[in-house]
Amino acid sequence: MTSTASLPTPGQPPSLFTPFTYKLFQAIWLASLVSNVGTWMQNVAGVWLVTTLTTSALLVALMQTATSMPAFLLSLPSGAIGDLIDRRRLLLATQSFMAVVALSLGAFTLFGHISAFEVLGFTFLLGMGAAVNGPIWQTVTTELVPRPVLPFAITLNGVSNNIARAIGPALGGLIIAYYSPGWVFMLNGVSFVGTFIVVYRWQRPPTMLNGPAEHFGGALRAGLRYVQYSPAIYAVLVRCFAFSFGASAMWALLSVVVARQLHLSSGTYGVMLSWLGAGAVTGAFLMGRAGHRLSFNQRVLIGSSVFIGTNLCLALVRVEYWLFPVMFLSGMAWLMTMTSFSTTVQLHVPKWVQARVVSVYMLVFQAGMSLGSIVWGELADRLSVQTALLIAAGWVLASLALALPFPMRQAENLDLAPGESWSDPALRPDGPIDPDDGPVVVMIEYQVPLADQPAFRLAAERLTRLRLRDGALRAGVFTDVNCPTCITELFYVATWGEHERQHHRFTREDQAVEAEVRRFHTGPTAPRVTHFLAFPKSFNVEQPTAPLQMAETPQ
Repeated sequence: MTSTASLPTPGQPPSLFTPFTYKLFQAIWLASLVSNVGTWMQNVAGVWLVTTLTTSALLVALMQTATSMPAFLLSLPSGAIGDLIDRRRLLLATQSFMAVVALSLGAFTLFGHISAFEVLGFTFLLGMGAAVNGPIWQTVTTELVPRPVLPFAITLNGVSNNIARAIGPALGGLIIAYYSPGWVFMLNGVSFVGTFIVVYRWQRPPTMLNGPAEHFGGALRAGLRYVQYSPAIYAVLVRCFAFSFGASAMWALLSVVVARQLHLSSGTYGVMLSWLGAGAVTGAFLMGRAGHRLSFNQRVLIGSSVFIGTNLCLALVRVEYWLFPVMFLSGMAWLMTMTSFSTTVQLHVPKWVQARVVSVYMLVFQAGMSLGSIVWGELADRLSVQTALLIAAGWVLASLALALPFPMRQAENLDLAPGESWSDPALRPDGPIDPDDGPVVVMIEYQVPLADQPAFRLAAERLTRLRLRDGALRAGVFTDVNCPTCITELFYVATWGEHERQHHRFTREDQAVEAEVRRFHTGPTAPRVTHFLAFPKSFNVEQPTAPLQMAETPQ
């Protein structure tokens, strides 16, 4: 099974169903749907089983923490690994691990040897598998469809999860009511086996390595550095954490509201989640038809506003039938908000660092969900469920103000294809240079008229951020005090290998920024580029160093 991704037919803009024209995406999407159904059945069964095994609202809320905390711990390492080794093999490993854990949990439950703490432990193990699997699974979508179709493919991934949310809880509730949660866990294990088979049949083309291979530690630092110097990504992370922290109150306390405030059964809890899923699926179709009229920033504001009402209704409404439409609207808001975050991240990131940045995004999201679940569960135990939900509504309301300092940025027109490698002659030195030699200092000399320097400075600031984002430890622009029109750009890189990787990380969008800086240069030749390598050159074996001799100053 191979990918056949190509651009949409000219004159026919992509739509919500365009990704299904790519057979590999279709197969992966169907496998994901089956697995998501199993996961949502598992979530319902696990939460309800703990609800029946303990009287502590905190322990019930910790089920969300057990699911989210592994992502907080493992997302960054899994993102780095996903960019360094074959993603298909990683997916096969994670699906196998989760299948074994789910089947083991099912067996222990069916034999009656299970406690609330043991359910939390197995849930944590499944969360570990999902934490490693998640960043890789999300980045696979970018390999299955072309960039113009990617926003619709990401939305369909959200639809898959929410169709599963609509179907899975209902199925899980029925199986719990008539049989046992153990059978739910067993079926979830079987769903992982099915996904394993589909991924196994995927004939992924080998990835060509550009530049020296990265080490794990360096790859991890590169991903964090990319996020640090990417304002568009940073804005998403701030907004995502604020939203997920406040929205987690619904996910963490919904079963408690159903069981202890409404005094209803697991079937009603499953129906509530089904209404959430149905709302999300409906929201996907509405976004496919009219979503282009709203920016990502507007979608997040609308979704957050809906969740203010969600938390208020869960706190104050005592009739379940009034909560069904609330859950429906909440599902629409959840899909609209989360796909806006995910799409913005993936459209702003080139392929070389994709899994790492997605892992940071997932870490922040899961941190908000995990920490929020602990806070709201603790408040529910110490004060009341109603008070916890009212405070959560206040948090989401306050988070709306973040739209001013951290606006969501559009990215549809960004060209993140690899740019042409820099043509510096220093990359072809006379002698061999070990990739671990360094540090390296690069100087680029410009001639810029005084009248153009304010505009040059603004363009150079953008380029400096790109240097830092792609590997420079320090970077800046300096003026010669004896020649005001002589300006030098300088950046400092840890090793020669890292500098070579800088060349291959440049995208066409980055080249446009560099071209804007060089446009101000007025010298007779191109800007002069000089590379300096730390001296003496490093050796494979330790060399004795002679003591320094201080020269005598003539009298």
